[in-house]
Amino acid sequence: MKRIVLKVGSSVLTHKGEGIAKERVLNLVTLIAKLKKKYEIILITSGAVSAGYSALKLNKDNHLNKRILASIGQPILMSSYKRKFDIYDIDTSQILLTEEDLKCDRNKNIFVEMINITLKNNIVPIINENDISSMPEHLFGDNDQLSAHITQHTSADLLVLLSDVDGYYDDNPNINPNAKLKKIVNKVSKEEIKKDVTPNYQFATGGIVTKLKSAKYLLKNNKKMFLCSGFDLEDIESFLLKNVHLKGTLFSAE
Repeated sequence: MKRIVLKVGSSVLTHKGEGIAKERVLNLVTLIAKLKKKYEIILITSGAVSAGYSALKLNKDNHLNKRILASIGQPILMSSYKRKFDIYDIDTSQILLTEEDLKCDRNKNIFVEMINITLKNNIVPIINENDISSMPEHLFGDNDQLSAHITQHTSADLLVLLSDVDGYYDDNPNINPNAKLKKIVNKVSKEEIKKDVTPNYQFATGGIVTKLKSAKYLLKNNKKMFLCSGFDLEDIESFLLKNVHLKGTLFSAE
């Protein structure tokens, strides 16, 4: 059975400072329930800080405040996931990671073994970066690149980024209405990943540049990545379950 890493961004999971987007979380969990019949699924989730902000309005740019928001938001986010996964009688586990965990062979091996055991027992592992107890220098800083490294270390076949963009364009589609979607990308240039990080959402830490960095890392390691909308899941469902590429961008060296 093929193994897929699904990463979903804050903009998809939460309303702007107003809490969990319950319908979108349900749509995501419904998709995972369908995918589990064909694939092993590892879920990487953002949204803890944004969920925490819905309960306490602190400035997230202050690192201590961000820790506090994450500590408030983690149980809110996981409770929402649990209620939705319970509908499909699917059990989950929670794993919090840092960049240092994946750099340390001992910790990395423990993490991979945990993933293998949970998947073998039909449990969906839900992973997030540990903003609560880690220093900034020990964090990836965005879940896009964390997802790429997890894809590599867990021997997954594909990383899917469910985002607030529906693919990679030859220009900014928010500015240029004539921008064209790139459905297949075989190479990411150095110039492309040197652009400014410009997330579309105040609680997001990435933007298209971190997604391109993730793609470049995976292409280097002969892995594939699919970037698509997390608001309309038809594209990823069609791609993974029907083998039909409607929209979204597939990064593949092949």
